[in-house]
Amino acid sequence: MKLNAGKSLTIGAVMCGAALGLASAATAQAQEQQTPKGWTYEIKDGKRVPKGNRVNNPDGSWREELKQGNCVTIKERSASGEYKETRQCNPNNPG
Repeated sequence: MKLNAGKSLTIGAVMCGAALGLASAATAQAQEQQTPKGWTYEIKDGKRVPKGNRVNNPDGSWREELKQGNCVTIKERSASGEYKETRQCNPNNPG
């Protein structure tokens, strides 16, 4: 009877180890995947983060540049809350 219990524990330990190995492999694969083209955000640490270069200032204002193909969109917000968005496309400068 003790022999069967020992075999059961061994088999259970092996199966748990295999399950943990698969879970860690899936996590590593998810971290290596790139965000598909056309999406406006990236996934970092399991959270959605907008693409672009955003600079936040201590006074609450910010400026962000988003590149989409030949176009650049600049979004700005002043400390007083004024929002401004400009978009410029240059067909001579792809990407």
